[in-house]
Amino acid sequence: MAARKDYYDILGVSKSSTADEIKKAFRKQARKHHPDAGGSEDKFKEINEAYEVLSDAEKRKQYDQFGQYFGGNVPPGAGAPGAGPFGGGQYQQTVNMGDFGDLFGNLFGGGGFGGSPGASQGRSARRGNDLQYDVTLSFEEALKGVSTKVDVKRSESCQVCKGSGAKPGTSPVVCTTCQGTGHVSQGQGMFGISRPCPRCGGTGKVIENPCSACKGKGRVVRIKPVTVNVPPGATDGGKLRFKGKGEPGAAGGPAGDLYVLTHIRPHAFYTREGADVWLDLPVTIVEAALGTEVTIPTPTDDRVKLKVAPGTQDGTVLRIAGKGAPKLKGKGAGDLKVRVSLVVPEKLTAEQQELLRRFASARDEDVRAHIK
Repeated sequence: MAARKDYYDILGVSKSSTADEIKKAFRKQARKHHPDAGGSEDKFKEINEAYEVLSDAEKRKQYDQFGQYFGGNVPPGAGAPGAGPFGGGQYQQTVNMGDFGDLFGNLFGGGGFGGSPGASQGRSARRGNDLQYDVTLSFEEALKGVSTKVDVKRSESCQVCKGSGAKPGTSPVVCTTCQGTGHVSQGQGMFGISRPCPRCGGTGKVIENPCSACKGKGRVVRIKPVTVNVPPGATDGGKLRFKGKGEPGAAGGPAGDLYVLTHIRPHAFYTREGADVWLDLPVTIVEAALGTEVTIPTPTDDRVKLKVAPGTQDGTVLRIAGKGAPKLKGKGAGDLKVRVSLVVPEKLTAEQQELLRRFASARDEDVRAHIK
């Protein structure tokens, strides 16, 4: 009879490997070759068979002793014909459910092995979908914060059938294909790969009389107003997350989140740059030359006095600390940045022109040709 494959070689370990090293190697190989991850069923069975033996101290000892005769044929004189080292017959492969539960519980959604109804229920429970909506705010609303309502279109549990999907007065029945487990096994012998039941979709139940309101889905689409609180300092293009305000989960799963994208309408005078607010301040030639004091409004609705120093040039930026927009992260507010915009008169009277010429002459400046 052909010799068995080397279990140590299958797991990629040596004969001196510890139990922990064998377990780590098994997990690595099982993840790589699991059929649900695109691996080969034959290879996966082979890996499980090797681990089933090498993870058990007594079986490993007998495997090391009998080698190629382990599990079926015995060397001449070692026992009755056909009797294996465990007391007879071909070695039957079994699955260590504890190891598979730890290994694949999260990777493949839980309940992939074992076939308990509880596992099927675990697979059907799922988190609700996240939703995203746009909200347009005025400049003032973005700075001060606002409570607004968003009409959210989402899938919710059907109130007619209470989410069962069955016509009122009836109930879903146990699926006869999977006997209510929600999955079927593929493979022969003691080992099988679990798959979601094709008839019930993994729920373990079948709806024979569907609800007319939801057509047997157990959920309907509704538009529901949701109040969202936009904090002070919202920015254009910013995204706000409201936990649990998205679609309700299915079969007891948690609700998804609602994401709100904020858009800010332009202001007649102010512009935003993060938490800083910009304002252009028109200043005449005389005011810029001699200096002046002006009262200006701020985004926070109060008024402040601002000094323009003598000789201020066009484009000079004057800063008023803490009078900008509230900071979303951290305390305080940005600054109000006032940019001086020099206003040059478009028309001058003859007297005004003469005064400017005399001014230029007094400063020994070259009077340009267009000043007449």
